[in-house]
Amino acid sequence: MNLSNQIRRNALALISLFVAFSALAYNTWRNEATEENRNIRKAGFELIVHVGALQRISYLAHFEKDDYRGSPRLGWTEVLLIRDLSKLLPQGVQDKAEALMSAWEKNWQTLGDNDQYAVASIDGALNKLRIEVLDVIRALD
Repeated sequence: MNLSNQIRRNALALISLFVAFSALAYNTWRNEATEENRNIRKAGFELIVHVGALQRISYLAHFEKDDYRGSPRLGWTEVLLIRDLSKLLPQGVQDKAEALMSAWEKNWQTLGDNDQYAVASIDGALNKLRIEVLDVIRALD
């Protein structure tokens, strides 16, 4: 019995084997993609929460002159956490998080001194980061 006869006699088994391997490969790929999207989504939502917390701290420091709830130490912990969370997201988010850290680093000391540039600079960096994160989350399939 030659090879072509064996293939013809076992065609159904070969097709079934091919379909099974294809389905397994697709299912594995889909599970990996779903898990990656889930991780990105969770990190993105968490980052948005901390962006809001930092914005609250900067507003309390600037507008309310509240040294307790608007403490720069609280702001620094939020900025560092935001930068760390951004590492779990695409490069655009990481770049915006670094820009936020730079804006905070340059302006946190003058937040309560009626320096409109300080709050505007931090607020602008926060808004750019928020928009980038939301765009990443929306783009997930």
